[in-house]
Amino acid sequence: MARYIGKRVLISVPILLLVVTLVFLAFQLIPGDPARMYVGVDASQEAVERVRHDLGLDQPVLVQYVNYMTRLARGDLGKSIYTRRPVTLELAPRFWNTFQLSLAAIIFATIVGVVLGTLATVKHGTGWDHLLTVLSLFGISMPVFWLGLLLTYLFSVQWHLLPSAGNESWRHFLMPTFCLSAFSLAFITRMTRSALLEVMAQDYVRTALAKGVREAVVVGWHALRNAMLPVVTVVGLRFGYMLGGAVVTEEVFAWPGLGRLLVTAVGQRDIPLVQGALLLFGASFVLVNLLVDLLYGVLDPRIRHR
Repeated sequence: MARYIGKRVLISVPILLLVVTLVFLAFQLIPGDPARMYVGVDASQEAVERVRHDLGLDQPVLVQYVNYMTRLARGDLGKSIYTRRPVTLELAPRFWNTFQLSLAAIIFATIVGVVLGTLATVKHGTGWDHLLTVLSLFGISMPVFWLGLLLTYLFSVQWHLLPSAGNESWRHFLMPTFCLSAFSLAFITRMTRSALLEVMAQDYVRTALAKGVREAVVVGWHALRNAMLPVVTVVGLRFGYMLGGAVVTEEVFAWPGLGRLLVTAVGQRDIPLVQGALLLFGASFVLVNLLVDLLYGVLDPRIRHR
């Protein structure tokens, strides 16, 4: 198992370096002068050139890249153009808020999605199966902003049950969590149903049922574990997307997360802040995929012994 973990980690390192390099090169191609943004549009050309020299923007791209990687190794992402504060201090609390929301959403979506997918498999061809299929299609096709506005109107405006914005208490988590998890819940439900139906058609499952083993034991202990590999893949991908794609949900519910910060930074053309946020998104996605690979080895011993 240690060898398998080591190989997965080594594979993730060049991917992470590629993400960092692509983010750096992308901002080299963006039109506009960061130095001019830093000092303001009314500053003199001499002031702009001085800032360009201080930021190292007057050096060749290769030198800038080496300096950037050196600073990144020290955890230095630069300073925000708008607030003049270190980017790491701007990102840390916002990422923590997004991480909490995304974690709550993916846990809720995984538990409920696997349960509903299993129920649809056990009740295959019945009214329950058809109902869950229709609901999952509805959840996949529903726009996030529309669901968020609908929840706000019902639970905040009409019924006064939940707060409409902020993150001060657990009650503030409920609507954003459900809104963010709706698509993933529906997708996991369909994936669980599809994978479990395929496993239930295997010979060893039919043999166990023919020997009189209880259906609940066969489904819950044998079939479900073997059907979890594609489900784990979907869960990992959806969690990665949530960390980087909760922008709409955070905007609807005024959630002080990384997505809202990124939208603000883009509007202000705060390049260091945008660059830092994208790096954090990319690193989070690579880390989530690494954890999924490691979980493969736990669920299926053939993978880690291959």
